[in-house]
Amino acid sequence: MKPLVLVVEDEAALQQLLAYNLERAGFAVEQAFDGDEALTLIAERTPDLVLLDWMLPWTSGLELCRQLRRKQATANLPIIMLTARTEEPDRLQGLDTGADDYITKPFSIDELIARVRAVLRRVRPAFAAEVLRFADLTMDLAAHRVARGAREVHLSPTEFRLLRQLLESPGRVFSRDQLLDLVWGRDQEVELRTVDATIRRLRRALNAGGEIDLLRTVRATGYALDFATATPDRRCEA
Repeated sequence: MKPLVLVVEDEAALQQLLAYNLERAGFAVEQAFDGDEALTLIAERTPDLVLLDWMLPWTSGLELCRQLRRKQATANLPIIMLTARTEEPDRLQGLDTGADDYITKPFSIDELIARVRAVLRRVRPAFAAEVLRFADLTMDLAAHRVARGAREVHLSPTEFRLLRQLLESPGRVFSRDQLLDLVWGRDQEVELRTVDATIRRLRRALNAGGEIDLLRTVRATGYALDFATATPDRRCEA
């Protein structure tokens, strides 16, 4: 799946330039022009990284960064600050606020994309990997194969995408709405119960050999791939 980058920039021309080049580089992109819009989009679907302009109307990028770091759901969300401020105290202030990196304007698009990839590799190694692993579960992205120990697991394309989403963020609980957006796409007319049905099929496929169940159901919330549930007495749940 393409990493999702949220670009928060009030200058329309730069916003479009960033979105165009990030999409060409293989990223999915969402766009916000102020802090309030950014918070709304993040609440609907947490991005993998935020490109955040320092000088935004109403709520500054610095204050938005502080707000995101104070919330448990976004405390570790990768953030790269974009700013025309070049003085060292400003750069240090941005980093002290919680930004993972700091890029001054004007900047090279190639450098920006390289910085985005570097931050993602550091905080989400799964984006740089061709093989994802969790416990005895292995997903080979290049060969499009899944194995549970020595047993090959046969999945439908949708089940494969769903498992990949969970494998890229083990331990994270995804709501049904989030999984609908991430796996099926927000433009698709799919009911929430479709997520439940696909999870049931995925669970049966992963545990067909009587293995310990790695899928955790969080009542009234969603699902996670969670090693904490992988105890010897926990087996497949239909």
